[in-house]
Amino acid sequence: MQLRLLLILLLVLAVSASVALPAFAQDGAATFKAKCAMCHGPEGQGKTGPALKGTSLTADQIVDLLTKGSDAKKPPHKKAMSTLSAADAKAVADFVKSLK
Repeated sequence: MQLRLLLILLLVLAVSASVALPAFAQDGAATFKAKCAMCHGPEGQGKTGPALKGTSLTADQIVDLLTKGSDAKKPPHKKAMSTLSAADAKAVADFVKSLK
């Protein structure tokens, strides 16, 4: 009986944690506005950096660029954005892809 109760408790905790973890990731729009908008514009229209609105990059390519960097890009994207977690990078990529 105790083993069964323990298993149920562990299952409830695991489900709760899996639901709560995405909530810890930053909002993509807020992160974009704080870290990207100064170069790419608040609506992704471009400023000193290229326009991101309607980009042909996939969300996965954006995540890779943010988390790994690219030698083909100019700073700051030559290197990974070390202040961005993978979850935050995914949230930013999803926000960028939503820009129309």
